[in-house]
Amino acid sequence: YMACSMESSGINAEYGGPGLYYVDSDGQRTTNYMFSVGSGSTYAYGVMDTGYRYEMSVEEACALGKKAIMHAGHRDAMSGGVVNLYHMREEGWVKVSQTDISQMYYQSLEEKK
Repeated sequence: YMACSMESSGINAEYGGPGLYYVDSDGQRTTNYMFSVGSGSTYAYGVMDTGYRYEMSVEEACALGKKAIMHAGHRDAMSGGVVNLYHMREEGWVKVSQTDISQMYYQSLEEKK
């Protein structure tokens, strides 16, 4: 048995606009304004819950997402690699960046000095 989960955008017909959905391996669909999945998700939620505001700019939201994934990837032994960051728009997905988590972490340490 291999579990599969994903986050995806879609159109919510009930409300008539774009939405964010989490679909688990059993096909259960949940909608919310943000999600974190996987073994490092508790670390990511800590960062997101601290920094999230309702009316964030795209740049602020991207920076918060990258920071959350960076901390999750650094603290969780089973996480890591790269952050593939996409911005969801009504027209579709736009790739914002692809950044190595280790480089992000050490850069953040330098910025704290």
